[in-house]
Amino acid sequence: MRNYTFLFFILVSLNAFSQIGGENVYRFINLPNSARVLALGGSAIAFRDDDVNMAYQNPGLINSSMANRASLTFVDYFAGINFGNAAYAFNVKKAGTAAVSIQYINYGKFDLTDNTGAINGEFSAGEYCINTGFARKIDTLFNVGINIKTIFSNLESYNSFGMAVDLGASYMSKDKLFEAAVLVKNFGYQFSTYDVGNRETLPAEIQAGISKRFKHVPLRFSLTGTNLQRPNLTYNDPAKPEQSIDPITGDTVINKIGIGNKIMRHAIFGAEFNISKAIAFRLGYNYQRRQELKVDTKLGTVGISWGLGIKIYKFSIAYARSAYHLAGSPNQVTLSAKLSEFYRKK
Repeated sequence: MRNYTFLFFILVSLNAFSQIGGENVYRFINLPNSARVLALGGSAIAFRDDDVNMAYQNPGLINSSMANRASLTFVDYFAGINFGNAAYAFNVKKAGTAAVSIQYINYGKFDLTDNTGAINGEFSAGEYCINTGFARKIDTLFNVGINIKTIFSNLESYNSFGMAVDLGASYMSKDKLFEAAVLVKNFGYQFSTYDVGNRETLPAEIQAGISKRFKHVPLRFSLTGTNLQRPNLTYNDPAKPEQSIDPITGDTVINKIGIGNKIMRHAIFGAEFNISKAIAFRLGYNYQRRQELKVDTKLGTVGISWGLGIKIYKFSIAYARSAYHLAGSPNQVTLSAKLSEFYRKK
């Protein structure tokens, strides 16, 4: 009998930032697709500008300023795992703007063993998502869009195929200082399953977000609400029962999670400060990630992320680092450029 312990590690550990992980298939499609998104806390659905990577976050953000912009992202993840993203946007005459992207995750190579531990070769595992998005203006303030995701998964001899849809809308005030957005994300179907008769659900969710700039200060704050369709994101921790006895005093200890804690688990906070036209500093805080992955005896900076954006010549380079756990913090790099700026003007 082959040893497939790695499958459990892949399907569970990648979702460790949230205890709702492991309930759905294709969770990799929720990984931050760019360094800017990671630096802002892992989700940013109310940033309508020329960043082509925001199209994957919310199709309602796709706009003409993204046209001809290409982007590449690479992440050196945990335990030799790496993932990345490539994106490009273009205008569709008299219709709107479209954006395409490919997101992949490579779990690496593994020894293929039998039940005695004898090595009989090796195998690899990976997953891929091809996303096609389109949006158009309703008027000068409102934008609506759709993403269609085609998903492939290959885990040794196990294969799966599915599709998902995002529906998003965004609003930008006339002075462009305030933005709001809503998103219905990852609603889809697993067409082919890893095991016959074992069909799994996709990580569907509803999000809402806002961002606010200041007229005389180059600063923007953002707030994103995640998993709004599920009011309670807490879970029963066997190490912390609702009632326990202090071994020293003998007193009864109540470990009940309050309403404020439950509300905060939906919130991701972000801030972006443009130090100059060429340099931006970003900071994010993911409350749920901190609550789920912190170590009580050594909290560290779990749940906090930060990053830099630098413009050099015609290129934009973004770097981000996020503390998922004391075990490590992945580094993410994104390179983007507007390809039309390299064309010779006639």
